[in-house]
Amino acid sequence: MEHRTASNNEEKAAVIRKWINPEERVSVQFDDQRGLNAEVTGCSGQLVDLALDTPVPHMRQEISIPLSEVEVSEDLGHYTRDPDKPLKRKRLMLIIKGKRPAVVY
Repeated sequence: MEHRTASNNEEKAAVIRKWINPEERVSVQFDDQRGLNAEVTGCSGQLVDLALDTPVPHMRQEISIPLSEVEVSEDLGHYTRDPDKPLKRKRLMLIIKGKRPAVVY
């Protein structure tokens, strides 16, 4: 992604879809929680589907967020991890308006 921020849903979806990969994680921030790791599991023109890591090992929180509530950016503090692709020194960051939904165990 370039250093500009994706502004409309189509641009956001195009950037996010490149990160649909079970071997990759993205960074996620809500108003009340930062520094979360997630896998992008899907993205339509209206919604992004995420599997957020939880404190419980091997248990993830599956959520869908409207793209209108998502800002797309870059996380320069993390790198990519898919061993089949070249290493990148940054990864996708999704900044979501609002609080993280409650995790149900």
